[in-house]
Amino acid sequence: MDPQKEISELKDLVKYYEMVIKNMSAPIIPSIVPKTILMPIAGLISSERFELIRSKALQHAGDHRETECVIFDFTGVQSEDIQTFDYNELANELTALNSALKLMGLRPIYVGFNPRFVREIVHAGIQVELEVYQTFRAALKELLDEKKESISSK
Repeated sequence: MDPQKEISELKDLVKYYEMVIKNMSAPIIPSIVPKTILMPIAGLISSERFELIRSKALQHAGDHRETECVIFDFTGVQSEDIQTFDYNELANELTALNSALKLMGLRPIYVGFNPRFVREIVHAGIQVELEVYQTFRAALKELLDEKKESISSK
């Protein structure tokens, strides 16, 4: 095979896998609670990643006007995934995400922050106004209680 053609094919393959990774890094999952979506966040956190998360959430809200609530689940983010990220910058990204969603009329809820993340934010004296629950289940229960609905265990 021609080396130039092989290089071109490999570059195309890399672009394809970059697109797959980008799509997987901010998935949107419909919730069992009506008008609510889940965005699980796992792996490395960066400004670019927050921009992608923000863009996908806003695009989804624009395309699905019935959406009222977005739950961001950070359970899959480990301490080592945020070690290289400045906590002030992280707090700013969370605030920007929160503000953007509220401007769209959405209720952002955050769950699953790890203890180190919380400790570093508090230690840095950063003020972040977020609606937070310990687990995804706790957030869903709160939403269901507010709507006076329940999910049967059948």
